[in-house]
Amino acid sequence: MAVLITGANRGIGAALFAKAQARGHDVIGTTRATDDPTLRPMDVTDPDSVTALAAQLAETPIDLLVCNSGVFLEKGQPADRLTDTQLWADTFATNVTGVYLTAMAFLPNLALSKTPKIAIISSQMGSSERAGGQNYVYRASKAAAVNLGRNLAVDLKTRNIAVGIYHPGWVRTDMGSSAASISTEQSATGLFDRFDHLSLNTTGCFEMWNGDPMPF
Repeated sequence: MAVLITGANRGIGAALFAKAQARGHDVIGTTRATDDPTLRPMDVTDPDSVTALAAQLAETPIDLLVCNSGVFLEKGQPADRLTDTQLWADTFATNVTGVYLTAMAFLPNLALSKTPKIAIISSQMGSSERAGGQNYVYRASKAAAVNLGRNLAVDLKTRNIAVGIYHPGWVRTDMGSSAASISTEQSATGLFDRFDHLSLNTTGCFEMWNGDPMPF
């Protein structure tokens, strides 16, 4: 299987990249940094950067596109002081617009696959039914990513492209903290199981890394 994973330089993205390699997949990982020769440079917030990589990979089939890049820029900030509009803009640029730009740019590659899939890494913090307060910017961006994924699932079904949205768990990363409940290896293993089960019959799903359904 040919896999492209965004944000593969650290955390969950790096674990997904390693898991794909261990499974024997042909995997391409991306990063905003340019000093890692194993990854392709691509900034999901920059349309020119995204289209440049898509052009380099023209005629290359992609079976699974994993939109993993994400930021949590407000972490640790009081909820009543999130008045910096640039913080909101930068968060949505990565967590929402970046997903859209990536999905659109690589549609031609997905069209070359017999069973194309898009996996969007969102969060349970994007669930409106599980609103827990605080972290307004991140929660709003992840809710938007869920909504985007649901609508992409509707429109791309006619192109035989399945779209799934996933909560990776509370993972021990810089974002999740050392107090989190699962390792990146556990998350990546569970997520790839979910990707395997994604199909046109389940397109638009919002699931946890372990297969439990997430409320919208």
